[in-house]
Amino acid sequence: MFLKKPCMTSAESYPIQIARLKTEIETADAIVIGAGAGMSVSAGLTYNGERFKKYFSDFHDKYGISDMYAGGFYPYDTLEEYWAWWSRHILVNRYEVSAGKPYSDLFSLVKDKEYFVLTTNVDHQFQLAGFDKTRLFYTQGDYGLWQCSEACHDKTYDNKEMVYRMASEQRDMKIPAELVPKCPVCGRPMTMNLRCDDTFVQDEGWYAAAARYDDFIRRCEERHVLFMELGVGGNTPGIIKYPFWKMTAKNPQAVFACVNYGEAVCPKEIACRSVCINGDIGKVIDDLL
Repeated sequence: MFLKKPCMTSAESYPIQIARLKTEIETADAIVIGAGAGMSVSAGLTYNGERFKKYFSDFHDKYGISDMYAGGFYPYDTLEEYWAWWSRHILVNRYEVSAGKPYSDLFSLVKDKEYFVLTTNVDHQFQLAGFDKTRLFYTQGDYGLWQCSEACHDKTYDNKEMVYRMASEQRDMKIPAELVPKCPVCGRPMTMNLRCDDTFVQDEGWYAAAARYDDFIRRCEERHVLFMELGVGGNTPGIIKYPFWKMTAKNPQAVFACVNYGEAVCPKEIACRSVCINGDIGKVIDDLL
């Protein structure tokens, strides 16, 4: 459908791009927001550098782990160590953190519009910022949920209380053995509800959110809709980026917007109905306000 190589659409000056995007937000019948990791990076929720050292210097010293993303995949020797890592990771990225400014500002920008959010982020930032839970679809999971590691049943479990216990009671990078969570059905170890492989559990809430998103998209098919891509990289383009391109191409009234530092691109086929801004998401949203 599209040419293989997308083109940069940054010929316009930044003030003109901001003015165009602001007009589209104000005049659109509906806005579909697609948010990736770049959104949380702009909010300061970085997984490396000083923030990583602040919370995981001991794991770096022992294993040479260099960032939070890598630490989540490290093959720890014991479940006690695995959950020492993850309880800390969940705590600092899900529970003991407030809504980042880009999220709060985005909510101020669209709260009075008909909107829906599709995101691959798992850090709960949209809900912390005030977005309506029924207008959110977290496709890749949630740091606040656990599941059976063997996916023996399609149910997830809130982990807040146990995460706080694990974080407070761990010593020498290990939690007490009695705190290792086990599946209540099969007795196998629990794991994070994050889409890493084919064992990812899509529970009742996941399917309900997917249905609401599909319904929203159907109602937008012949309307002036703004598909707004924020901080989406190239790891999983089939979830947000490619569908947004295709839906924009299919609907002559649709407009595509992309805000991404270094990756603000779109296909030539929809360039005339696109606004691609190469810049920090937080600054762009602030300027739109």
